[in-house]
Amino acid sequence: MTTAQGARARARQEVTAAIKEAARRQLAAEGAAKLSLRAVARELGMVSSALYRYFPSRDDLLTALIIDAYDAVGEAAERARDAVADAPPPARWIAVCEAVRDWALAHPHEYALIYGSPVPGYSAPETTVPAAARVGMVFIGIVRDAREGPGLSALSVPADLRPEGARMVADFAADVPPEAAVALVAAWAQLFGLIGFELFGQFNRVVEDRETFFRHAAGRLAEGVGLGRG
Repeated sequence: MTTAQGARARARQEVTAAIKEAARRQLAAEGAAKLSLRAVARELGMVSSALYRYFPSRDDLLTALIIDAYDAVGEAAERARDAVADAPPPARWIAVCEAVRDWALAHPHEYALIYGSPVPGYSAPETTVPAAARVGMVFIGIVRDAREGPGLSALSVPADLRPEGARMVADFAADVPPEAAVALVAAWAQLFGLIGFELFGQFNRVVEDRETFFRHAAGRLAEGVGLGRG
């Protein structure tokens, strides 16, 4: 790459970052449904036609923001896992749950973008899937490590659900028992339900010591997937 090409690439990265940051401010103020390329362009002092060279449509910009958000929470989960790599599996599970909650509380609008109400008229493309899977893969890895190490507690599912558990294992949870795969998906949904309830005010006048409550709930989720109590 020549010096001129490198300078152009850096300039494009800087403008792209500025566009996304302006879009995040608009998300915070107006919500994802009202995201507008024209409004973003006005905030940055750009003409709309110039912005379209970076993001051809609102959906392209939304997709970039969604991938960034999934990658950010995924990185938080992975850092938490790695920071307690020598801890027992239940402790690692709880540490990851707490990291995901911390990220959500620090980035409520980005959390709402990826785990809140769907954006009308928008359908997420397949390109979002790898980033969206990062948190789930951290939890799957903890369960897999536990199975290969200290072992998992006995789990059971109804006979008519076992084929679905086997499909989950084949699709995204290799080397995990079907019973644990089913429990993992349930725990994943419950985790984000807990966080969403806190973030969107459903715990107001219900749960006061939310950090302690969340840690307890995360420990119960660890038990539910066969890790035991941390």
